[in-house]
Amino acid sequence: MSDLLYSEEEEALRAAVRDLLADHCAAPGVIARTESATPHSPELWKALSEGMGLTGLLVPESEGGQGATHREVAVVLEELGRAVAPVPYLTSAVVATEALLACEGEEAARLLAALASGRTVGALAVALNVGPGGTYRAVRHEDGSLHGELTGIADAVAADVLLVPAEDGGLYAVDADAVTVTPQVSLDLTRPVAKVTFEGAPARLLTPDAPAAVRRALRAGAGLLVSEQLGLADWSLTETVRYLKERKQFNRPVGGFQALKHRLAQLWLEVVHTRAAARDAADALATGSDDTDVAVAVAQAYASPVAVRAAEEALQLHGGIGMTWEHPVHLYLKRAKADSIAYGTAGAHREALAALVDLQAP
Repeated sequence: MSDLLYSEEEEALRAAVRDLLADHCAAPGVIARTESATPHSPELWKALSEGMGLTGLLVPESEGGQGATHREVAVVLEELGRAVAPVPYLTSAVVATEALLACEGEEAARLLAALASGRTVGALAVALNVGPGGTYRAVRHEDGSLHGELTGIADAVAADVLLVPAEDGGLYAVDADAVTVTPQVSLDLTRPVAKVTFEGAPARLLTPDAPAAVRRALRAGAGLLVSEQLGLADWSLTETVRYLKERKQFNRPVGGFQALKHRLAQLWLEVVHTRAAARDAADALATGSDDTDVAVAVAQAYASPVAVRAAEEALQLHGGIGMTWEHPVHLYLKRAKADSIAYGTAGAHREALAALVDLQAP
């Protein structure tokens, strides 16, 4: 049986990433970026990729990466979630990378090394709301080029290359400067979505079996998104407890009121359960367990509502200050709400779980 506790190496990695984010990802800067035309932080991305080599954790050393596992990536995503970091880490270093790992050939290997270095950002051209095994839209492939339109593509505005499924069953690589990327209105401004229009964009075949590559990528995305949701929920709980200890009413700390103690105790219990589910999903992905699909479905079904509730409680219990634009809690609520439909809703994962364990869904 796997040990789901954090290893010394994982805790050291956490400390290093947290220190980096403290220097490069302060809340006022993140809020300012949401008001600008450049929601992503190139400085933070460079520090994560070139400075620490974190964008290549899932890539084997023989392919130019770090040869780590999903457990280490989960630790990184926890910290990125705690900071609501405006970087395309999940979409490029996890989802796009996993899709390329399912491909063979020189082009896939070249792109894999480029993504591992962080100098190239990749995005899988599948709508953010599609979960593992879900139905997604594809574009038409004709005479070596792609034609069509896809919507809801996460981090397409930051991508240098798009991995695009086509109607002929293949997965193709398309340079971002060969397509038209139109930003769409997004609740979470730190992870923007966009419409991508293909008008005869030159395409390079990566694999003739796009469904297998897409499913692998979306499963990893869903399983590791739980760690980001854990980071969001943990920050929300920690900051709320800290605030309630300092805020006084009737000359006593607000956190001393029994009704609030009960709410925070329940939230703490749910966050602890989310951590267990997140660790199980990451470990299952890392070890290639036969129960990976079950672990991912359980984790996503549980974590999504917990992250949203934690952020909602943080917003409410911070009182008037929580309603201000200057306080970062609104970033966490928006990310939690957006994450709750990313890579499949909790309901979709419960339905998938019911099929996996041969138990009829309610």
